[in-house]
Amino acid sequence: MDRRELAGFLRSRRERITPADVGLPAGPRRRTPGLRREEVAQLAFISTEYYTRLEQARGPRPSREVLAGLTRALRLSDAERAHLHYLAGAPPAPPPGPSREVRPSILDLLRRLPHAAALVLSAAYEVIAHNDLAAALLEDFSALPRHERNFLRRTFLDSSAGERQWYSRSGMEIFGRTAARHLRAAAARYPDDPEVAALVKDLLAGSAEFARLWAAYDMSVEPAPQKTFRHPLIGPITLNCDVLDIADRDQRVVIYTADPGSPAEEALRLLSVIGIQRLDVPG
Repeated sequence: MDRRELAGFLRSRRERITPADVGLPAGPRRRTPGLRREEVAQLAFISTEYYTRLEQARGPRPSREVLAGLTRALRLSDAERAHLHYLAGAPPAPPPGPSREVRPSILDLLRRLPHAAALVLSAAYEVIAHNDLAAALLEDFSALPRHERNFLRRTFLDSSAGERQWYSRSGMEIFGRTAARHLRAAAARYPDDPEVAALVKDLLAGSAEFARLWAAYDMSVEPAPQKTFRHPLIGPITLNCDVLDIADRDQRVVIYTADPGSPAEEALRLLSVIGIQRLDVPG
């Protein structure tokens, strides 16, 4: 436990938060920037004396419950929470499961890509955000129950997967190998998450193809700069595929684009119109 660094870190985080940020009245004669020590203690459900001792670098090592209270009271980010734990000599426990919370800036990015089909996948391949063109190219995941929004379930387990044929045969093989590698890594990172465990179990039991890919233990990285989609209305579309890792959330942004002036660009433009029209169909 680094008491001096912990004290300075707590003080710096306290001073940046205004009473309004946490729903407290500012009140008169506030001589210190940010919150008062007693206000942080109240929000963290600890005594003012104990919190004061922590800021004076003379407090005992805080428990994980106290650290959780301080994280909440000081509105710490994930990175700040981890830093707090390390300073207190209690490395943070791994998250119980893949994060499903998408940063507002990433959601804004999806909206700012009207000519690209873009979606966000969790570490377990759940589609947790997508834009309109991605819905037109693949399907409207927001209209599905959460259990069915998983990209792997829709690809390998859904009875209509053969009819959708999102990828060409070669693209499907590459996607399957990549997905098996990523899911194996996610299962190792979140060993106690029941949803990840259930997903692996269901895929192995319900898809001989996925079971074959899983058993291969192929951990090589195989970039796929292009993917060919077989859309039921406009036929095959070959698109560039770029994947952006969001390391702090363990998520991926998948972006499909067409080369300027290519037939695929015209197909995407047509698909965006078809997608909008579909939304206008009653029932």
